Amino acid sequence: MAKRGEVIIEFYRVGACVKVSAVDTATFIEVSIVGDPACGEEALKRAVLQKLEYVLERRGKGASAPGGLLA
Repeated sequence: MAKRGEVIIEFYRVGACVKVSAVDTATFIEVSIVGDPACGEEALKRAVLQKLEYVLERRGKGASAPGGLLA
């Protein structure tokens, strides 16, 4: 896992679910997940950070964003 810089995490309740977004402040890459609030804040935070790390690693290896746009 690469060293991560500052990340902004946002929790937004949508009905019976919670949307969790994470933004890497160095690259402005944002990812989101939707989960069950019963899972707990820490579990949801871990999941969104894992997804962000995955996306950052893929982008670092030259993969482009969907639609062929480079972020």
